[in-house]
Amino acid sequence: MQQPARARSPAARSAWLLVLPLFLFSSAIFVAPIALMLARSVQDPELSQAFPRTVVALARWDGRHLPPTQAIGTFIIELRAARGTERLSFAANRLNAEISGFRSVLLRTARNLPAEPTDDSADALTRIDARWGEPSTWAAMRRAGGPLTDAFLLAALDLRRGDDGAIARVAEERAVFVAVLVRTLGVSALVTLLCLLLGYPVAYVLASLPAKFANPLLMLVLIPFWTSVLVRTTAWVVLLQRDGMVNTLLRSLGVTDQPLIMIYNRTGVVIAMVHVLLPLMVLPLYSVMKGIGHAPMRAAMSLGARPLEAFLRVYLPQSAAGIGAGCLLVFISALGYYVTPELIGGGGDQMISYFIAFYTNRTTNWGLAGALSLILLVATGLLYLAYARLSRSAGSAA
Repeated sequence: MQQPARARSPAARSAWLLVLPLFLFSSAIFVAPIALMLARSVQDPELSQAFPRTVVALARWDGRHLPPTQAIGTFIIELRAARGTERLSFAANRLNAEISGFRSVLLRTARNLPAEPTDDSADALTRIDARWGEPSTWAAMRRAGGPLTDAFLLAALDLRRGDDGAIARVAEERAVFVAVLVRTLGVSALVTLLCLLLGYPVAYVLASLPAKFANPLLMLVLIPFWTSVLVRTTAWVVLLQRDGMVNTLLRSLGVTDQPLIMIYNRTGVVIAMVHVLLPLMVLPLYSVMKGIGHAPMRAAMSLGARPLEAFLRVYLPQSAAGIGAGCLLVFISALGYYVTPELIGGGGDQMISYFIAFYTNRTTNWGLAGALSLILLVATGLLYLAYARLSRSAGSAA
């Protein structure tokens, strides 16, 4: 028994060596950037890099009144030293996430400070902006002191820490992300359901036809994979617009007198996403149905079952694995969709991926972008674990 194991060992090492370059490439190009992005959701280095001694001084402050004169003086010295540097701009962006308008306050204060230290006290700051005389301003700086924080994760759930450190909901007008997450899950679930309703009959027909007919039809299902998502989405913009082909056809058939609004709203988003993601539902279903064959249905009907009863009690349960795999593929893909809602949806139809891109590219708030990405990743992981558990339970029952 030992000889075969020793003989397999060089072959196993050779296989691992063949896979190693691909593993290293995937880690460097795919895994590492994602890990770094997710790590930004709990990192908070901007303020400590710009004002390291101020952060230490504020950590010892009780928070009830203005910080001690020494702490304020330290901040003024460091603010004067950071004036005109990149780290001041990063710190201003971070503080703006704590209090709206904080960026302009900090940059204006830095510009208006005297070049020479004449008065390093709270009065020197309040003469520039009265908000420096409020304890809440300094409390916001203490919360942003880092180097680790839960502020971004809380913000992604429409929560925040108050001046006393307690977690509370943000103001109603600033509560955005929970509604966006619910919208993302709702749209993804609707798209998955429609793909299942459309894809199941298609897969059933493909699996029932002889190979000489099924193979060309299967190629038609695969053709969309060879076309860019951007191209397919843009085509729907042309088709669904007010004077597009769909509205023209409906009016020519007398279905409607006025053009239907099918673009820049939820309807257009769902139609385009179903079209793009439908092959991901058809292929797993086809693969499972091809293995089922016609024998179970024929056997059930030969024992007296009606066709519908045979389908519901025999064929449908056997195709459950394909249903689960297809739904999982479509739902997870829909969760991260960006291009289609961006081009076809309105302001109230953007999904969580839009906000991740917004905070990454436009406001460079990578912490919040990382927190939203982490929440999306956790939701996807929980969905996968639930599917795996249900699959094991179904397998055990069978």
